[in-house]
Amino acid sequence: MEYSVIIEKNPETGMYIGQCKQIPEALSQGHTLNELMANMKEAIELAIECRNEDLREMYLNRKVFHRKIRVCA
Repeated sequence: MEYSVIIEKNPETGMYIGQCKQIPEALSQGHTLNELMANMKEAIELAIECRNEDLREMYLNRKVFHRKIRVCA
């Protein structure tokens, strides 16, 4: 998958700051653009992993029933 990263350069520190457009909780920074992009890749991977764990926990204790129904329209 490809993700869009919004990048700003902090004028006071000279650091690049990034945030993933599709996964807003994926944030990182770096001294160079290359460092930022490597850090962003890790941040995105971790955010996706956390999301997957949250989904597993959400469905773990649920009791779900499936029934079929026929509707004549």
